[in-house]
Amino acid sequence: MAILLLASLLSGCHSYHIDATIENRTGAPIQLLEVDYPSASFGADSLPAGAEFHYRFQVRGNGQVKLSYTAPNGQTVQISGPTLAEHQQGLLDIVLEPGGKAQFRAQLTAPT
Repeated sequence: MAILLLASLLSGCHSYHIDATIENRTGAPIQLLEVDYPSASFGADSLPAGAEFHYRFQVRGNGQVKLSYTAPNGQTVQISGPTLAEHQQGLLDIVLEPGGKAQFRAQLTAPT
């Protein structure tokens, strides 16, 4: 009986996560990668050319994704991405391209 009760309690809990992948297709290594999203941020000290960085996060609140990194010439690149909403889940792929550009590919559920 206790196992059945525990199973029913656990099945009612759901955590909403977005699995992000950032691909460095700029042709050069980058430094100080930071991705800001509603209520938090994540990043890496460096990302070599051709490398990928994976991160799983949960959105609290609503807001736009903002990305920044330092290019090999020392300039800071800032790029705005899609708007995220609390309770969205799915995949977010960010492809960093030459010239300070990026493609954002989001496969996210609508917030509930």
